[in-house]
Amino acid sequence: MRIVVSALLSLTIGMGSAFAQAPATAPAKMTPEEKQAISKSCSDQANTKGLHGKERKKFRSDCKSHAGKPQ
Repeated sequence: MRIVVSALLSLTIGMGSAFAQAPATAPAKMTPEEKQAISKSCSDQANTKGLHGKERKKFRSDCKSHAGKPQ
């Protein structure tokens, strides 16, 4: 009986750590076409705002991290 309890406890602890390491939600994989569309959308938004240099680079980075949604 003691061995069974020990085995179950070990299994429970082992599974708990495995679940703890898994991400809550896996990020969706994007196709190259989707990434390109997001990049284009962000470039168009930056053009509309007249951004250049470091400001443009920062804006595009933020924009891409929000999947190209207008900001």
